[in-house]
Amino acid sequence: MKCALVIPSWIPEEIFSSKTAGSQINYWQPLGTLYVASSILKAGHDVIFLNGAFMSHDEIMNELSGYAPDVIGIYSTTFGWDKATFTASEIRKGGFESRPYLIVGGPYPIAVQEKCIHASEAIDAVITGEGEITMVEVLDRLSKGKDLEGVKGLIYRSGGEVVINPPRPLIEDVDSLPFPARELLGRAMDYVPPPATYKRRPVAVIMTARGCNRNCIFCFQIDKHRKTGIRFRSVESVMEEIELCLKQGYREIKFIDDTFAADYDRAMRIANEIKSRGLDFTWFASACVHQVDKPLLQAFRDAGCWAILMGAESGVQKNLNAIRKGTKIEQIRRAVQAAKEVGLTVHTPFLFGIPGETFEEGLRTIEFACEIDPDIVSFHAITPFPGTELYDNLDKYGTMSEELRDFTYQGAAFVPFTMTREEISILRQRAYKKFYSRPGYVLRKLIEIRTANDMKAVFKGMKSMFWLCVKGDIFRRDE
Repeated sequence: MKCALVIPSWIPEEIFSSKTAGSQINYWQPLGTLYVASSILKAGHDVIFLNGAFMSHDEIMNELSGYAPDVIGIYSTTFGWDKATFTASEIRKGGFESRPYLIVGGPYPIAVQEKCIHASEAIDAVITGEGEITMVEVLDRLSKGKDLEGVKGLIYRSGGEVVINPPRPLIEDVDSLPFPARELLGRAMDYVPPPATYKRRPVAVIMTARGCNRNCIFCFQIDKHRKTGIRFRSVESVMEEIELCLKQGYREIKFIDDTFAADYDRAMRIANEIKSRGLDFTWFASACVHQVDKPLLQAFRDAGCWAILMGAESGVQKNLNAIRKGTKIEQIRRAVQAAKEVGLTVHTPFLFGIPGETFEEGLRTIEFACEIDPDIVSFHAITPFPGTELYDNLDKYGTMSEELRDFTYQGAAFVPFTMTREEISILRQRAYKKFYSRPGYVLRKLIEIRTANDMKAVFKGMKSMFWLCVKGDIFRRDE
């Protein structure tokens, strides 16, 4: 069968203010979709991938019309749900010789499940978990004219009814999955993280494990109750994918596991393997502050790692406890210091609007960020994505926006009972201004300029700082 996988068209200004988009915009390789694509190809079906980050809606529709797929899979986040339903409805208006079967998947459909079908008459089915096996089974059934009864992980229309099949167990043997079909991406150079967060291009992203054994209230996981914990790929599989990416021309890799160091010994083995094979690429990883120490961070650095992201979230212990982060303030200090000592660039995200947080505690978080002095910080509004503990228990935590467009870490979709939306906005602006305008920080960044990319990152950051100093709410999305 012929299958098209689609990310609906979007533009940066729908997420970021035009005044700050230059220093925030990022285009990640959509690994989830690419894993589904590779599974479809392995099963013997045809597939194309259309990414609305780089295509207009009309261009997507023209490509679909020309390709005439039997099945169309539409990916959707919470923020992108309106675009997903619009794309589905436009497909239903015609332009196809036969009626394509429309399936939605992604974080939002996984979280709200059958509500997706009730929300749009254009949608035929919803994938309710990992899509690799489910999508292949759907294609196999449809190609043989069979119905979809019993296909695990699928909710679908049958006549006038909505049929809810049993959930599909998570894939335990993640080594069994074919590597993401990056050959479908087109121009690899288009996929870049925000300025200052990469050294070389093109940049590939790799996931060496799936899932998380933590219980942060703002984090979405398919396995909400953490029955399976983390499903690790073997070191051998990870190394094989790294070497494949290098053969494909990638020069930097970002490991996007929830925490790369969840298994300390395995993380050390991967670093040592990269070094012993003499592989020439730069890389970036994320890790929890209590799972790293100086020897591991030094091994990362020796193997070509140049930066690490460690979620700090707050400078107030009470608020770390409130989000069930499972970390201590001193662990954050120690991990950031160790990473800086071995020469890694350190990125620490923080959150405002944590349940129970006060404006004064937000100010303390700003002071803490300046105290530990990482190289890059981001200050986000905590967001109650559907399927998270925060969303499911909203009544005890605060209030939530009814606009799905606000679910971007930018729009303060959630407001705790102890704060106002305006205070969250003020804290974010004050935090960025105070941290990035410190004379010592500015001087250090100017001294560190080595490449054209460094210069570009500094220029875009200065542009955002200019608007921050002369304008009001620069994080407000352009209407």
